[in-house]
Amino acid sequence: MLSRIDLRGRTTTPAQLRAVVPRAEVDVDAVLHHVRPMVEAVAERGADAALDYTEKFDGVRPASVRVPASEISSALSSLDPAVREALEEVIARTRRVHADQRRTETTTQVVPGGTVTEKWVPVARVGLYAPGGLAVYPSTVVMNVVPAQIAGVESLVVASPPQAEFGGLPHPTILAAAALLGVDEVWAVGGAQAVALLAHGGVDTDGAELAPVDIVTGPGNIYVTAAKRLLRGLIGIDSEAGPTEIAILADSTADPVHVAADLISQAEHDPLAASVLVTDSEELADAVDAELEERVGATKHSERVRTALSGKQSGIVLVSSVDEGVRVVDAYAAEHLEIQTRDAREVAARIRSAGAIFVGAYAPVSLGDYCAGSNHVLPTGGCARHSSGLSVQTFLRGIHVIDYSEEALREVADKVVALANAEDLPAHGQAVTARFSR
Repeated sequence: MLSRIDLRGRTTTPAQLRAVVPRAEVDVDAVLHHVRPMVEAVAERGADAALDYTEKFDGVRPASVRVPASEISSALSSLDPAVREALEEVIARTRRVHADQRRTETTTQVVPGGTVTEKWVPVARVGLYAPGGLAVYPSTVVMNVVPAQIAGVESLVVASPPQAEFGGLPHPTILAAAALLGVDEVWAVGGAQAVALLAHGGVDTDGAELAPVDIVTGPGNIYVTAAKRLLRGLIGIDSEAGPTEIAILADSTADPVHVAADLISQAEHDPLAASVLVTDSEELADAVDAELEERVGATKHSERVRTALSGKQSGIVLVSSVDEGVRVVDAYAAEHLEIQTRDAREVAARIRSAGAIFVGAYAPVSLGDYCAGSNHVLPTGGCARHSSGLSVQTFLRGIHVIDYSEEALREVADKVVALANAEDLPAHGQAVTARFSR
């Protein structure tokens, strides 16, 4: 089921490893010509255009973009008690972890009379996208809302696709999660049109303002990603998310049942999901293959899982040693990386590129998806080499405040003039000397 790449005995550079490891092929540029007219239409016609596209793609036209407060309250009242208890635990753990991420103001005295203060200011308004395609993700509502709230964002709106099954409202579990978090503004709009409406704002069917946001976060399909790319600059974005990924670095001590179950759990998301095993044990690889053959047919979304596991984005990479395996997974820079080796903590400490690292046999990715307290909105497509997952910092802006006295400026004036002249920008120097020439 899983293809194999044998790197044993081969000497490879980081560039070669990036080229050879399995990776989903997602061409955002290929859909931009579909998305651009949608974005332009929403910019011009606002909510009317967004609702037109919603009717076209989701098969339902909500009476309004903004979900009535009564529907949000009703969804929470009707929520399965077990699901409510689980969401409350997720919220508590996620708040506990993210509360420690909040940066504090720092003032540095550069010279007597001269200070630079870095203060952290939250963006004013945030749009948080919760997908509603092959699966429904109330956990994603938590992962987006909690860090924004802890950052101090004053205005939050959750956007999620309307469901014909629920009368043009987002899935009730999405609404209930928003209610548990104290979010009272939810828009029944999804896809590229949702990102465009969040960016440009508009007027709802009842004449109420749909205020634009400063940043849009949250995962979505390729059309959501294309809209984020087109609108980046007008709004901030968290990332251009691609299909989800798991890489597992394992040796002969790993349990093939655990490994197979974890590969399947990630493949369950999407036919394009990537499940990659990197191991120095051919015996483990064979055992995992056998477990997959037995388990895939018995799982609920077996066709989706089988498609993902047999795609070019998934596979087993055989390496000569765990050390070589570390090089491979660093080059791959997985969204989720599990370490199932002897001395797993020591191996995990050596990893430089991953969205999140799950250490040992009892920290599966599923734990991070829900109840670890970590954030599950993570960089994909190798972006973990240069980008971080969603956090409190996503919603904060660092601003430097420069405060110099007359004497502190006078003391360094000649240095400013020298550098300004060196760069052929004499007016820069004159802006300093003008203060002392009278």
